[in-house]
Amino acid sequence: MVTLNRIYTRTGDAGTTRLASGAPVSKSDPRVEAYGAVDEANACIGLARLHTSGDFDALLARLQNELFDLGADLATPAAPDEAEGARLRILDSQVTRLEAEIDELNAHLPELKSFILPGGTPAAAALHLARTVARRAEREAVRLVEAGETVSGPAMRYLNRLSDLLFVAARFANDRGASEVFWQSGATR
Repeated sequence: MVTLNRIYTRTGDAGTTRLASGAPVSKSDPRVEAYGAVDEANACIGLARLHTSGDFDALLARLQNELFDLGADLATPAAPDEAEGARLRILDSQVTRLEAEIDELNAHLPELKSFILPGGTPAAAALHLARTVARRAEREAVRLVEAGETVSGPAMRYLNRLSDLLFVAARFANDRGASEVFWQSGATR
């Protein structure tokens, strides 16, 4: 007898889902929007990884894993009496590591003298897309906070640094800046 492991549950057919805490919410809930955008950024990084290798690919692989951690953090509302370490949360040490990686990649790039158009190599184009989705995830997290929900400081800082890292990573993936496409202000007037 074959045992089926169905992927569909039919529980979301009416437009609801459950947070990690088990609480039912609308699929358009600000918390779902925030962790959904994180998931989209993760998928974009996966697309970029089709065109990367070595240490750079390893960095992106680690980011993908951390984005699942971030999604879990955002999907789990903080309990008022939550003990430190009781839930999977983004840590300040992860933010600090992102900053070090930004600095390391940026050290290999020429100084910016113009805005950059998203594009160049396939990896760079996908990383620019991931960057824009990460910025949207950050905006969704801000909306969540503005709606009175709790998002940890490290998670907010991680989202902010993530888009910065993805920008620098896109530049790095553009042959360390050699294949960048620069904006030409008013060029089509």
